[in-house]
Amino acid sequence: MADLTSARVLVASNRGPVSFSSGPDGSLTLRRGGGGLVSGLSAIDDPNAVWVCAALGEADRAAARRSPQGRLDRGGFDVGRQAVRMLDIDPEIFDLAYNGVANSTLWFVHHLLYATPTSPAFDAGFTKGWAAFEAYNAAFARALADEAAPGAAVLVQDYHLTLVPALLRELRPDLRIGYFLHIPWAPADYFRLLPDAVAEAVLTGVLGADRAGFHTRRWAEAFADCCATVLGATVAGRGAGDGAELTVEYRGRTTRLGVHSLGADGEFLRERAQRPDVAERLAALRAQVGDCRTVVRVDRTELSKNIVRGLLAYRQLLRERPQWRGKVVHIAFAYPSRQDLAEYRSYTQEVRRLSAQINEEFATDSWQPLILQVEDDFARSLAAYRLADVALVNPIRDGMNLVAKEVPVVSDRGCALVLSREAGAVAELAEDALVINPYDVSATAEALHRALSMPADERTERTKRLAAAATALSPQQWFLDQLAALSAP
Repeated sequence: MADLTSARVLVASNRGPVSFSSGPDGSLTLRRGGGGLVSGLSAIDDPNAVWVCAALGEADRAAARRSPQGRLDRGGFDVGRQAVRMLDIDPEIFDLAYNGVANSTLWFVHHLLYATPTSPAFDAGFTKGWAAFEAYNAAFARALADEAAPGAAVLVQDYHLTLVPALLRELRPDLRIGYFLHIPWAPADYFRLLPDAVAEAVLTGVLGADRAGFHTRRWAEAFADCCATVLGATVAGRGAGDGAELTVEYRGRTTRLGVHSLGADGEFLRERAQRPDVAERLAALRAQVGDCRTVVRVDRTELSKNIVRGLLAYRQLLRERPQWRGKVVHIAFAYPSRQDLAEYRSYTQEVRRLSAQINEEFATDSWQPLILQVEDDFARSLAAYRLADVALVNPIRDGMNLVAKEVPVVSDRGCALVLSREAGAVAELAEDALVINPYDVSATAEALHRALSMPADERTERTKRLAAAATALSPQQWFLDQLAALSAP
C-alpha cells in the first residue's frame, strides 16, 4: 500500500470534476464539470480533500499518466481547491464495466427497463463483463485506501461503484464509509432478475458502508426490502414513516440508511440564466415561437426519460384538442446519450422520427408545432426554462430529476409542472405539480391541456412554491448533511 496522505475527506465517482481534450500537438486542455456533486464538494473547507474518479477517454488517460499516481494536482494541472486522482483503467475493462454492466445491466434493473420476454440473458459475455466490473471497482477501492488518512470519511457515489464500500472495508476497516445512490432502487422481485451471486454481491457491496444514502424514502425502503428478501438480512424501521431510521443488519454489521434529497442550486441557476448567451438564445426561441404558449422538456435521450410517450401525448393533445393548434409549441431538447449502446441509438432515431411526423401532420405555413434540438447546449436549456409555460417531466423512473426542480427556479412567467409519479422529485413537488402515470399517454395529454389552461395567477403561485421546495436543500448542504450523518455515533 502506498504511503497514506492527510486526506480526511474523500469522494469517489465514475465521472470526476474535470475532463480533458487534446490538441493536434498533444497538448491537453482542462475543462471543469458541473452538477450537484461538484457544487456539493465545494462546501468542504479542507484543502486536503481528494476526489477519485476514472479517466473517461484518451485525453483523460494522457493527463493521468503525466501525473504521479494519477494525482492531477501533482501533475501541474489546476484542478481547483480539492485534489483529484484520476484512474487510468484499462480501456477494455472500463468499457465492459461501464457499458456492459453499469449502464446495460444495473441501470436497466433499477429503472425497470427490460423487455423481459427476450432480455436480460446473462451468458458468458455477461460473466466477462462482471469480472471487469469487479476489477474496475477494485481499482477505486485501492486508490481510496492509498489516499485516505486514518479514520477518514469516504463518500462513494452511485451505481457504478456499488462494490467499492465492501472492498474498501476489507482494505481499510478504520475508515468511515458512506455510499450514495443517485438513481432509484429496484423492487425486490425485479432486482432478482440479476444472477443470484451478482444480486448478493451488489447488496453486500453497499452494506460495506456505514451509511447508505438515497434521494427518497421509497428508494431506501426498496433497498432494505432487497436485503431482507435476497440476503435474509434483518431490517428495522420499514414502514414506520419518513422520520424513522432504517437499518440493515447483516453478518454482524449494521448499515444505517438515510434520505437526502438533492436540491437545485438556485443561486447559480438564477445568475447563469441571466447571462448574455442565454438572453441571445431566448430571443431566438421567442422568434421561433411567436405568441404561442410553450411546453418545454429538456432531457438526455435516455430510455428512462420517456420522451417517446411525451411526444405521443403532445400529438394526442393536438388531435383531440384542436383549439391548441397554432397556439402552442412543444420545445423538446433531447440531447444524445450513450450512443455507443444500440438501444439508445434506436431510441434517438425514434424520437427524431416521431417529432418529424408530428410536424408533418400539423404544421402550417405560419406554425411549427414542435421544435426538436438534439445538440447539447446548457445556455439554450436555460433559455427554454425561462420561456416555459408548461414543463413536461414524465420519466418512467428517476432517482430525483433535477429538471423538475430547475425549471420553476428560473421561469420568467411562471410554469405549470406536469410530473411523473415515478420521479423522486414527486415526493417534494407533488402538491403543486400535475402528477401523472408516465405510461398513460391519454392522461398525460389531458394534464398538458390542464396545464396550458391554468390561470396565470395560479401558475405563478404554484411556481413560487415549487421553486421554494426545489431549493430548500442546496447541493452544498446536501453534501455536508451526508458528511455529518456519517460522522454521527
